[in-house]
Amino acid sequence: MGKFIISKRKNGEFQFTLKASNGQAILSSEGYKTKTNCLKGIASVQKNALNEKRFEKKTSSNGKHYFNLKASNGQVIGSSQMYASEGSCDKGIDSVQTNAPQAVTDDQSAAVPA
Repeated sequence: MGKFIISKRKNGEFQFTLKASNGQAILSSEGYKTKTNCLKGIASVQKNALNEKRFEKKTSSNGKHYFNLKASNGQVIGSSQMYASEGSCDKGIDSVQTNAPQAVTDDQSAAVPA
């Protein structure tokens, strides 16, 4: 089962990363000023991941493939890592669709770095 990891950036913003059951990061969020909004972002991913039309595939200037997951209002709620091929990018989308809906949330934002 997948897992949403909430962390805190150096600038104090919260962000989440969706990890697949193998621990690989498959989707990351922008920064949120509050943890409440970060949690709303996670809920939005869980809701929108089931709708294929919410995924927007893109190609970066260096030829790598990635995707954004958008909410119903068109706002990006998560972005993938870069993939070498379009096929790998498609597998990343499949992984988000498989893992996000039932993923648990692991709040590590209060963890003290070692």
